[in-house]
Amino acid sequence: MKSNSGINSSRSTGTEFSVRAVFAGTVAIFVSFAMSGCGKPETVAAGAPPPTPVQTVTISNSPVPRTDEYTATIKSRRSATLSPQVDGNITQILVKSGDRVKAGQDMIEIDPLKQRATLDAQVATERQKKAVFDYNTIEIERQRKLFAAGVTSRDTLDQAEQNYSNSKADYESSVASRQTQEKQLGYYHIRAPFDGIVGDIPVHLGDYVSQTTVLTTVDENRDYEAYIYIPTERTSDVKLGLPVNIVDSNGALLESTKIYFVSPNVDNGLQGILVKAPLKSGSDKFRTAQLVKARVVWSTAPKPTVPVLAITRIGGQAFVFVAQKSDKGTEAKQRAVVLGDTVGNDYAVDSGLKPGDKVIVSGIQFLVDGAPVQPLG
Repeated sequence: MKSNSGINSSRSTGTEFSVRAVFAGTVAIFVSFAMSGCGKPETVAAGAPPPTPVQTVTISNSPVPRTDEYTATIKSRRSATLSPQVDGNITQILVKSGDRVKAGQDMIEIDPLKQRATLDAQVATERQKKAVFDYNTIEIERQRKLFAAGVTSRDTLDQAEQNYSNSKADYESSVASRQTQEKQLGYYHIRAPFDGIVGDIPVHLGDYVSQTTVLTTVDENRDYEAYIYIPTERTSDVKLGLPVNIVDSNGALLESTKIYFVSPNVDNGLQGILVKAPLKSGSDKFRTAQLVKARVVWSTAPKPTVPVLAITRIGGQAFVFVAQKSDKGTEAKQRAVVLGDTVGNDYAVDSGLKPGDKVIVSGIQFLVDGAPVQPLG
């Protein structure tokens, strides 16, 4: 019994010693850290995240245009609307919308059978008149010789000359009539007036058409103009020479031009005035009846601009992070901005920024208001 008690007592004493040793070591480590902290002040509070390295840009003023965007229609300066000059049923349509045609190329045929029969009858009449004229030509020469020889009287010669003159006039009239009918036959073939592109063809095979029927259009594939309707409230601002930027549906610039025509009248239906701007680009960029966006530049003024990559949006409101110095170091401060038009890869800023502000352009998805940052540039 005594022996066991001794052993237990010995074990208990050893355990207590171990616990005391660990506690003493912990206290020593804590004291060491405390002394270290007293010797050198920390730049970052205990438990605070380290500053995030970020790229910044310094805001400056740039020339920013004040623009309005309108829908414009591209039209060729040389455009023809084709209607028939005769009545009849369409028997052939030799082209389709969008085809390129050459001047004089057949496009549509109207049934020419009736006109061809009329022409054939006129040709037969011309041949008959020609035969009478040829006979009288020979006869007048014969009568002149007989009269010179004293065989026939003057009255006979005069009658022969009258027959010759009448037959000549009849033949010439018949020739003119035949030429007229040939030209009339040509009206049954609708041909391209010049090189161009075929527009819409609203008619079909078998349709009966008249001189008031629109068959199609042909537009020359060059010398384009942008037709822009400016609202009446901006009438006083419109003037010749205003810059116009033609852009596609994605906002990419197609061509820069200027207004060179302003209509003196207001279109009551559209409640606007027509202005035109010439386009130098050819068919590689534009086509007739194409709809594009026209940005009319009213004026240009200096404004702060900010890179597109620096913008974040929350509930439709645009924000940027500005690197600002404080007692704790440099912090990212979230600031609401009002944006204007885009200028290249930047936004014009109507309010919220001023020249000299340092806007953060990298790592903004990881930032919150007041986060410590380390600007790299």
